[in-house]
Amino acid sequence: MGAPAGQLDSLRIRHSDRRPETGRLIARSPDHARAVDPAGRWADAVSGGQAGLTRTAGKGTSGPEVTARLVELDSRNARVAAEAARAAGLHGVEVVVGDAAAVDRYADLAPADLVLVCGVFGNVTDDDVRRTVGYCTQICATGGTVVWTRHRGEPDLVPRICEWFAAEDFELGWLSAPEAGFGVGAHRFTGRPRPLDRGGRMFTFVDTRPPG
Repeated sequence: MGAPAGQLDSLRIRHSDRRPETGRLIARSPDHARAVDPAGRWADAVSGGQAGLTRTAGKGTSGPEVTARLVELDSRNARVAAEAARAAGLHGVEVVVGDAAAVDRYADLAPADLVLVCGVFGNVTDDDVRRTVGYCTQICATGGTVVWTRHRGEPDLVPRICEWFAAEDFELGWLSAPEAGFGVGAHRFTGRPRPLDRGGRMFTFVDTRPPG
């Protein structure tokens, strides 16, 4: 799922500085990884579009070994992501046009080794951020990693997000420094995956544009 209408350009601007850090975190995933991207941000989050997707998922000498699903509500964004995956030879990357908040979208891939929650936490309510962290215990495998992003604007929710992950048996692996001006975090799941809440919803995007 993408951002609310009219916010894509501003999201790309805000994410531009985060891409190198997010890409490095993703590149640490196993060579034979199963990944889910509940916001369709993979190609946009890693070091810029197709090149980043190629370097991250196609890093093995014998070719890409990743099985991934990117879910994006906007068909235009989904088309760009699908074209990037095909150009990179990533035949295990599936791009789905649909509601990324629907847990059922990930039923056949959960639990996954890598869960990307990029472009979500800055565009939903605090309650939905907490809710989504809880759902990560259902779609992330033991030993798997959740990579997430959030702006550092006031109120700065990043410290609380880290607390919420810790409460759900996630260990902090890396967090961008406050002075970086953005928040990127990686948390490793040390618990056991919980049963999937079929029919559940993780979040609902809100319109964060100023009125008028």
